Amino acid sequence: MRIKKLDIFVLKSFGFMFVGTFFICLFIFIMQLLWLYVDELVGKGIPMDVLVKFFYYAALTLVPKSLPLAVLLAALITFGNFGERMELTAMKAAGVPLLRVMSPLIVFSIGLGMLSFYFQNVTVPHANLKLQTLLISMKQKSPELEIPEGAFYDGIENYNLYVKKKDSNTGMLYGVVIYNLTNGFENATILKADSGRLETTADKQHLKFILYHGEQFENLKDGQINSKNIPYRREQFGEKTMLIEFSTDFDMMDGSFLSGNAMNKNMRQLSHDIDSMSTVQDSIGRAYFAQLKRNSFASHDLSKADTVKLEGLVENNEASVVDVDSLFHSSTRDQRKKWLENEERRINNLKNELALKAKTVYNADKNMRRHQIEWFYKFTMSLSCLVFFLIGASLGAIIRKGGLGMPVVVSVFTFIVYYILDTKGTKLAREGEISVWWGAWMSTSVLAPLGIVLTYQANKDSGVFNIDLYKTAFRRLLGLRAKRNNVVKEVIIDDPDYQVASRELTVLTFACKDYYRTYLRRLLPDYVVMFTAPNGRDRALISIDLQLSRIIAQLSNSRYQEFINKINAYPMISVNAHMTPFPRKWMNVTIGMVFPIGLLFYARAVFFRYRLKNDMKRIVKINKEIQDIIHLYERKL
Repeated sequence: MRIKKLDIFVLKSFGFMFVGTFFICLFIFIMQLLWLYVDELVGKGIPMDVLVKFFYYAALTLVPKSLPLAVLLAALITFGNFGERMELTAMKAAGVPLLRVMSPLIVFSIGLGMLSFYFQNVTVPHANLKLQTLLISMKQKSPELEIPEGAFYDGIENYNLYVKKKDSNTGMLYGVVIYNLTNGFENATILKADSGRLETTADKQHLKFILYHGEQFENLKDGQINSKNIPYRREQFGEKTMLIEFSTDFDMMDGSFLSGNAMNKNMRQLSHDIDSMSTVQDSIGRAYFAQLKRNSFASHDLSKADTVKLEGLVENNEASVVDVDSLFHSSTRDQRKKWLENEERRINNLKNELALKAKTVYNADKNMRRHQIEWFYKFTMSLSCLVFFLIGASLGAIIRKGGLGMPVVVSVFTFIVYYILDTKGTKLAREGEISVWWGAWMSTSVLAPLGIVLTYQANKDSGVFNIDLYKTAFRRLLGLRAKRNNVVKEVIIDDPDYQVASRELTVLTFACKDYYRTYLRRLLPDYVVMFTAPNGRDRALISIDLQLSRIIAQLSNSRYQEFINKINAYPMISVNAHMTPFPRKWMNVTIGMVFPIGLLFYARAVFFRYRLKNDMKRIVKINKEIQDIIHLYERKL
């Protein structure tokens, strides 16, 4: 095997497009992640190096998700450009099939899938652990102090601050009120000052308030809600300095506790943990089952009086069988009530115990299913690169539209379908509603056959996305027909022979009348005959249609607008719509046996027969009008 110039051309065209789309997709996913946490991260004065780490680790974790979408979009644009610039047509004309054109990119997509697998198995678990640790550390960081005007600010723990007005140029605060709630709401210390200034200490661990001309109110003992005459202390000051503990440093927390998350493990760790969890779950299940058997069938203690009464009943009973109902009804009312309360208490305790054990088992099973899904996810996301390339390249070759218009719409729609299937399958598998294998492979199982079918259709030059074909089929199904659009030609080589045309019109008129009398007297056809008769061709109607087409072709060379208007008034005849719907007898019989569908096709045939009756009358009328025009022109000449 050797690389040919065609392969180099295709790889270059796709490679430049892929690089651009990859970074665009990666940027979009990073912005989506940032948008999820923007409310928790903004306004905290996070250092630039921490933000750089955040975007770096976020980019690493999002590479496997960006690769399939970038491949899909790049393949759509590349092959759409090939088709739009007729390059794909030139390749096929030179004897190069579409699969041969796609072959170097298929190899490239397989290599890309291997790279994606490496990222997910080696790079992503480590980057994901670092990213989660960063996010938690950023969430726990104290917010950057930004006191608003005319409103209380509670961003500092155990303090409420109110500032009436701020001077942004000098940094002075006016109308300052501080509530110190360290000792509780009832024992709040209140400071009120005419003005003040706020600074951060050099170690960035405290806030320093410098207050001017104010008062401080403080309770001298713990106040109670119902207490009266609580003594307090009032202090007036000209200048007062107040320190509040407020750390503004960023402290990276220890993220070792996040290592148990399934997303932060490679395949070897996942396989080991799945095996361990399966063994533990099996042991716990056996222990719970044995304990449940003991609790369900164990005898219950009776009081001493009940035991004596029970023994007396057993001694007097020859069969040594105790009738519990008799014992219950022969007891006193208080005794029966006590028994019922004890039994109800025992059942409730057993119910709560079973609910707790069921919840424990369910959570453990759910955690194990998460690990299994993550194990499969490393394969499905890698394989999606090849699946998306087949879909994108095939659609681009079929649609033949380049640029960023239609390809972007198709790419986004395809990725949304993939994302919905993947999310829904993962959720159902995680909850245990479907098997883990099916939930993890649901999206790939749906889109992979679609990619293969589209590749086959594109290689065969199928018109599956030819809109005109669907419009024609839709019009035929609803009985809609196009109008004739003949115009007077600028250059006419042979003028029509009007005498020959008149004779042919007479023959066509007799044929239409004869067909009307023979086949269209009865409007409603026999239902059984319609769906069971061999599907033949209506040769008489086909002959009429051929005669009409020959006359129209001859008169379309006329120099007179009157003839053009008349031939445009001829109806378009459907030669088979009034007969059996399908070409094979077994298909017609099957449809006829399905009552609602068969009745619809029968009604459709009746409609076309009724329209065909009107068409025959209309053709006869137009024939007469054209003959009159021919006679008129002959007299003038």
